[in-house]
Amino acid sequence: MRYAQIREIDIANGPGIRVSLYTQGCHRHCPGCFNEETWDFKGGKAFTKKEEDALITLINKPHIAGFTLLGGEPMEKENREDVLKLLKRIKEECPGKTVWLYSSFLYEEICQFEENILDYVDVLVDGMFILAKKDAKLRFRGSSNQRLIDIAKTKEQGQIVLFE
Repeated sequence: MRYAQIREIDIANGPGIRVSLYTQGCHRHCPGCFNEETWDFKGGKAFTKKEEDALITLINKPHIAGFTLLGGEPMEKENREDVLKLLKRIKEECPGKTVWLYSSFLYEEICQFEENILDYVDVLVDGMFILAKKDAKLRFRGSSNQRLIDIAKTKEQGQIVLFE
């Protein structure tokens, strides 16, 4: 997997102070995308054990509420295996920290993937960014079609439950 950047302090992509990782690569190319520089799968830098270890250290700082994964597109086939390994490690080694995942794929699509990535995610922000539905007043998302899904409650109730 390649990555565009790691933000040590992020207050825009989930509640509290978070650490965020922007994966590299996206086939979807939403018009008006905020992160066009992350589309090229060959761009960015290699995400190695060194970066992964540093990320775990950052997430475990006491003032950090959690980790947010976005991109690019973390759920592209090219990224999923590495994303799964990373999220498993974060859940094992960063107790009490929440994991948020941003994806242009819908929850229903991600559930069909071979990898069980959502088992390691607390909140999924799903749906493509749609420029015509852009709303700067929305919290933690760019367009009104995108959903903030509470994964645990959704699985428990068997229907989509939005994060509040």
